[in-house]
Amino acid sequence: MTETSGHVAGVEDTEPSGRLRSTAEAFGGFIRRVPFSIALAVLLVVTAIATGTLLGSDATASTWAAGVITTVDGRQWWTVATALVIPFDPFQLVFGVLAALLLLGVAERRMGTWRTIVAFVVTGVLGVAIGTGLQWVGSLAGEWWATGTAADLTLDPLAGIVGALITATAFMGRLWRRRIRVGAAALILVFVLYDGDSSNVYRLVAAIVGYLLGAVFTGDASTLSARRSSHRETRTLVAAVVAVTAVGPVVALVNRSELTPFAFGSYLYRDEPLERAAAMASCGGEAATTTGAAVSDACTAQLALLSAQGFGMFLLSFAPVLLLLLAAWGLRHGRRFARWLAIAVNAAILLFARTAFDVTVTTADVDDGTWSVFDLGELLVWLLAVLALPIGIIVMLIVTRRHFQIRAPRRAFARFAAIVTGAFVVLAGLYLAAGLATIGEYWPAATGWDLLLDTLKRFVPPHFLAAVDPIVLPGHDLTSFLAQAVGPVFWAVFIAAAIRLMTRSGSAAKTADDARLRELLHRNGGGTLGFMATWPGNVAWFSDDGVSAVAYRVINGVAITMSDPICAPEHGGRVIREFAAFCDANSWVPVFYSVHPQYLPVFDELEWEHMSVGEETLVRTTGLELAGKPWQKVRQALNRGIKEGMTTVWTSWSELPLATVAEINAISEEWVAEKELPEMGFTLGGMEELKDPEVRLMLAVGPDGRLQAVTSWLPVHRDGAVIGWTIDFMRRADGSMNGIMEFLIASAALHMKETGAEVLSLSGAPLATKPLAPGEAPPEPTVMTRLLDFLATTLEPAYGFSSLFRFKAKFNPEYETISMAYPDPLALPTIGLAIGKAYLPDVSPKEAVALVKTLTR
Repeated sequence: MTETSGHVAGVEDTEPSGRLRSTAEAFGGFIRRVPFSIALAVLLVVTAIATGTLLGSDATASTWAAGVITTVDGRQWWTVATALVIPFDPFQLVFGVLAALLLLGVAERRMGTWRTIVAFVVTGVLGVAIGTGLQWVGSLAGEWWATGTAADLTLDPLAGIVGALITATAFMGRLWRRRIRVGAAALILVFVLYDGDSSNVYRLVAAIVGYLLGAVFTGDASTLSARRSSHRETRTLVAAVVAVTAVGPVVALVNRSELTPFAFGSYLYRDEPLERAAAMASCGGEAATTTGAAVSDACTAQLALLSAQGFGMFLLSFAPVLLLLLAAWGLRHGRRFARWLAIAVNAAILLFARTAFDVTVTTADVDDGTWSVFDLGELLVWLLAVLALPIGIIVMLIVTRRHFQIRAPRRAFARFAAIVTGAFVVLAGLYLAAGLATIGEYWPAATGWDLLLDTLKRFVPPHFLAAVDPIVLPGHDLTSFLAQAVGPVFWAVFIAAAIRLMTRSGSAAKTADDARLRELLHRNGGGTLGFMATWPGNVAWFSDDGVSAVAYRVINGVAITMSDPICAPEHGGRVIREFAAFCDANSWVPVFYSVHPQYLPVFDELEWEHMSVGEETLVRTTGLELAGKPWQKVRQALNRGIKEGMTTVWTSWSELPLATVAEINAISEEWVAEKELPEMGFTLGGMEELKDPEVRLMLAVGPDGRLQAVTSWLPVHRDGAVIGWTIDFMRRADGSMNGIMEFLIASAALHMKETGAEVLSLSGAPLATKPLAPGEAPPEPTVMTRLLDFLATTLEPAYGFSSLFRFKAKFNPEYETISMAYPDPLALPTIGLAIGKAYLPDVSPKEAVALVKTLTR
């Protein structure tokens, strides 16, 4: 047996197919690789039993817990270490064990056992030691927070776990490095600002130490800097920050801490409700006088507390939280309405900041000496901190606004506005009418104007306006019920209507058009690039007889089509003419982009101009053999992959395990982060296009079960059957096998051969020119060909079109020129700008500068 050009004679090429690891298998493999994390989880259980904290005892805290009293005053230096391995109570034991197995496990899996041990000890010890030192210095200076926490004793394994996790992010890909750092920072800051417990500050310090230690471990300072992210990832990060900051008031309410100004309003909700009769007695009847009479501060506090009581008021206080969580959900999906909702809620927090502080001052008895160290200068600092958080969120949403441009149809928004306005009018009118009918039963005595203002207050969370005049309480049962109900019911209606609004991305007619377009694609095909017509941004035009279609998008008055018309071959000329007439009726310039040669005679008949815009590379898979010298490089990559234990999986997005979805997201985000240049669209698909149920994925999986590369394939139809596939998305993981893409595409070709496909398209290579056949003379250069050559040379450093074309040439393809046809040469500048806008729809100033720098190198 002999080998020729890497091909074994007599042995038929077959796809090296395999399977993906299930989520359970991936988790089992993860657990086996984290011995230190498991050991720490066991140690926490043992120390909890030995010290009695398992049963909630704190008898040994003075020996093992860290704090100013023990670590500094008592000179018990070992407490900065023992505090990391003893849970404070049963709840912290549960969280500590879970965090050790999961969070610390992730760190250990990424940077190894010994680095994880060092990171846990170093970040934990320094976090506790520096935090305790700051408390000690602050308490000596009389600082409010430090004085209030100086007596705290802390046992907190999470400090070392958080520090080790942040350290490990330096060893992660850019996607998870960014996600974990942003998410952890937001979560820790929320607890610091809304809770203020010593342990939260220790975790913050440990995280900062871990951030720096990671760069030391890797020896790479670039891990400290932020890299650009895709639209999808930016949406995820912004949504995460908004969601995390939304839960802050819940933290304040649960803990009722006096240690941070972010806890404003938590004093309204007391363990024992205030009785109205007792409040009236304590006020000595003064509040029952006519409206406008002076009321003492003590009585005002009683009234504010009473007005905020009740299950309805309790629910209403969570309206901002629910609205921000709703906004975060919408931001995750790129919704423009969600961005405005998040801005509006944070603006409301700023608007009511002064009155919210009045609520706290009124109900928390600030003047009784409880906050004696809360001096004017420190008050100013903390109030600025309160305002800084919503201002920061608003600024973030403004800066990232280009990532949130998905709008609901106007009709859907009008329906939303009508529902919300109608609900407000009905509920407000109902309460106002009931209040006027029972106005004599209000306490203190109320006027019609008081009732009108009180009606508006019923829709605002009590911790914003509870201490603002007028404070009147209904006495009648029906009016009291409505006072509790109208606010929560209104916001429930608002949230339900907003969810409905943000799930509307197009009209029913648009949905029907999409289904109709797919039906025609299945029947007529539309060429090897035809499936791109289904992508977002395209609009479908249908012929008068309804059996043909053209996908297009209008930019600056130019209607750019997506490849060939979707019709039977014999109807091509008629369809092109009808679409051109449709564009003319709308005063658009029609441009057929990426059309194949069989349609060029039609444009010649119309006396249109046409020019080459690239070359499509086609591989005929019927009877495909990877034999001979032309296939040598591909065959070598295929053989190498098989020898190294590589396998491939042909699947769809919906069939992927969660672990594989995460791997694909990470690979894609790495690819985006490595490029400072803007992402291209139009004929180049991204992550969202992978999720189409008709699209197939070919994955390369290493012998360890890890994903090494991913490609996506668009179906090519004819007469209702799939007769070929067109490549779209190509990404490879860092550190993957050399030649992994050749291996993957060759495997895909063999799979298509085995399943009866006729053609594999490697898609178009923009601005490329096919190689000349032997003996063929090059055509005479024209002004247009010189311009295209100039563009290809200029854009090569940025997007590597020529390099991509040379890569595709390895697959011994057939070449088919794709062209752009247009009616008026004078419109070329406008057409060029429109096509540029189609490919680069969202270019930030930073990306534009990066593109110019790349092109001018």
